[in-house]
Amino acid sequence: MILVEIRGLMCCEVVEVSTSKTGKHGHAKCHFVAIDIFNGKKLEDIVPSSHNCDVPHVSRTDYQLIDISEDGFVSLLTENGNTKDDLKLPTDDALLTQIKDGFAEGKDLVVSVMSAMGEEQICALKDIGPK
Repeated sequence: MILVEIRGLMCCEVVEVSTSKTGKHGHAKCHFVAIDIFNGKKLEDIVPSSHNCDVPHVSRTDYQLIDISEDGFVSLLTENGNTKDDLKLPTDDALLTQIKDGFAEGKDLVVSVMSAMGEEQICALKDIGPK
């Protein structure tokens, strides 16, 4: 997976790259087609091939799910025993349903949180069994 920062705003996975030939008055251009890793939006950018692209640092952390509040925020147990209460449930319908159903059934759930460029989002779920 190749990740780039598009226009300094979005952290994206590159899905297609094409280059044009050097023109009469300038450099060859690279055309990037990428998908935002947090909201799935398709983005495009064209940059001179002689320029560098910024690559964001993306980290993934697992937390045990403790509670889901009425307003859609989750309470997560960190590695050092504290709670993390600033994340909302994901917007992906399939993942949202899995989390809510598993929690309602009383299963022990571990969520994976992806963070990059000051943004965090729940991106995956692991069922570690019944409580």
